[in-house]
Order: sequence, then structure tokens, then C-alpha cells
Amino acid sequence: MPEKPVNSKSRRLWLLPVVLIVLAACSTGAIREKILTLPVIEGATYVGQETCEGCHEDYAVSFAKSIHGRLANFEFMGAEKGCESCHGPGSLHAEEGDNSKILRYSELNAEESAAVCVKCHSDGMVMDWTFSEHALSDLSCTDCHSVHASKATASLKASDPQLCYGCHQEQQAKANLPSHHPVKEGKMNCSDCHNAHGELQTEEQARDLCLKCHSRYQGPFVFEHAPVEEDCSICHDPHGTVANNLLQQNEPFLCLQCHESHFHATRLGGTASAANVAFSATNPDGSLATAPTPGTKPAAGTATPAPTGGSTPKSPLGAEVIPITNELGEHSWQLAFGTKCTVCHGVVHGSDLPSQSAPSVTNPASSAGNGDGQGWPDGGGGLTR
Repeated sequence: MPEKPVNSKSRRLWLLPVVLIVLAACSTGAIREKILTLPVIEGATYVGQETCEGCHEDYAVSFAKSIHGRLANFEFMGAEKGCESCHGPGSLHAEEGDNSKILRYSELNAEESAAVCVKCHSDGMVMDWTFSEHALSDLSCTDCHSVHASKATASLKASDPQLCYGCHQEQQAKANLPSHHPVKEGKMNCSDCHNAHGELQTEEQARDLCLKCHSRYQGPFVFEHAPVEEDCSICHDPHGTVANNLLQQNEPFLCLQCHESHFHATRLGGTASAANVAFSATNPDGSLATAPTPGTKPAAGTATPAPTGGSTPKSPLGAEVIPITNELGEHSWQLAFGTKCTVCHGVVHGSDLPSQSAPSVTNPASSAGNGDGQGWPDGGGGLTR
């Protein structure tokens, strides 16, 4: 029986999932890694540190005081001890005096010098070196570290943060802006947040690094602010800003990048009449006042007598009158709703209350409007937007 010919269109349909998988892999971006090359001295053998000290006496003294020089034999785990552990076997160099027959870090490129270091330094905080931005930017270990250093922490050429500022001058400038972390005050260093051999000092999200110190913003909250759950740097610049609280912009401009302005900000203020008044929630003696019955107009300056014997005053006409005046004219609404959002939304990192929630002062219990007098004048009645 002859085979049924395969339709070319069917072949293309079978290839379609393969093509989609390849395109999806490309769209996610390739993982970048620095490929290290270990330099080799052909024909050379190890001769021991004593041979090196015969000519390099000055280096021998400083090396003996460094962390590398103080390592015990068992800490090398079979590797060569002393100068040749980093500079390679020195037999040819000792015999011929040829500097090309020894590993000199001033002549090695970043991939070669790092390859020598990772023979020992390959775990812990340095295990991700080949994936770090420093490695991918062709920085070598010797750009920051001095192997023969005797006093500096971690054999660094300078202290933190001064060493970092040698390259990251923009961050140095930000650290001197009005709002900044206490780096220049000596209470923090760059390494408190950054791992120079990797990325940030966290194995989780970037926000988890911030929450190690700012734990009160972690929640959980009933009403969460999306940037807090995603990345703190959406609103904050941790290196320093002109705006307060490390905000990238002042209010309300920062908030308006995501949130539309309240419709109240488009209203024009009018002239307040003499009848436009509010009523104090408390009496002059501190006791709770009773709100007047709607439609009544008590005299200004009067107050409800303090209740005696646990009884509630029967007369509602004694609440103290507070006149409401509009001194800002037609721009009063813009000034009220176009200045700082945190005047009302004070808990921007998360809250258990809705964004706009305020009971009205009358809390009407019936269509007549008779209530208990609790709440705010002209409250929002629990409005949530």
C-alpha cells in the first residue's frame, strides 16, 4: 500500500510550536556570564615560597602580615601554599629571571586574574562573581583588592564607601542630597545593601532588603499599596533625593504618575456665607457635645451643658458654633487637593482602612437625619474609591 504523502502545510504546523518556544526563550533574555580563563606557565614547576623570598624581601614581609600569608597548611586543601598559589609555579622565573615566566597581575586581563582567585574563592558571597555587573563590566579582583595588604578589611585598597565612590560618583553626589541614608555619617556602608561580587544583599526580592530595616511597612494590610509589593524603588531612590523621605519626586507629582487627581481639585471655591458653620464635637470642658437638630440655628459661642448624673442633655441647641470661612478664594479646592496627598492618605505603605473613609457628623439613623453626633462634619460616609 503506498504511503500517504505528507502535506507541506502540516509540516509547517508541527514546526510552529518549536518556533514559538525558541522565540519565547529569546524574549526572556539570555543569562549573561563572564567566562574565565586560567593562565598557565608551560614547563614551570613549584619551587616553594623560600625561593621567592630570596629576591622579593619587601613583598615577603607584607605578605606574612596579610590574611593570605597567615593561612595554615590545612586551609589550602591540597593547593600550593605561599606566593605560587597566586603567581603560579616559579621555577622558570627563578632560573631565568624572565618576568614573562611568572603570573603578574598587572599584565593579566580581568578574566585571567579572576580565574586565579576563584580557585579558592568560589562559595559564599563570591559564588556569583561571574554573573555580577562588576565582572561583566571587565573589572578584575585587583581593581578593588590588594593581595599583599596587611591592615585593610578584606584586603581592600580603600575603605567602604570611599572605594566605591571611585567609580560610582553619581551615587556619591546623591549621598550628599538633603534626604539620604546615613552613609556619610558613618552609620551605613555600601556593602550593607550591595554585594560587590553579586547583586544585592538578599536572596529574595529587592523589597525584602529594604524590609530588613523598615519592617513596619511589610504588612500584611487589608488595603495594600502596589509599589510596596513590587519594588520600593518605584517611589524611592535609596541613594539620596532632594524630596523628603528619599522620594523620587515631591508630592503630589509622584502620586500623580499613577493616580489621577481627585475631581475636587477642579472645583472653584466660592464665598462662604455666614450661615455656613460647623459644630464642635466637644464642649469647652472636654465633654462630648451633642449635635444640633438639622434645620436649627444655635447662637454662636454657646455650648451644650455637661451632662450630670449620666443623663444626656435634652436640648440640642447648645453645641458650640465654629464659623467656616474661605480665605483662599476660588483656589481653595486646588490648594487643598493639589498639595500633599499624605495629608489625608498618611499610611501610604498599606492600611486596614479604605482610601477615603470618614463617618459624617450626624450619622443619620433615620430619614429625618437624627443621629448620635459622632464623626466628622460633611464626612464621606465610608466612601471607598
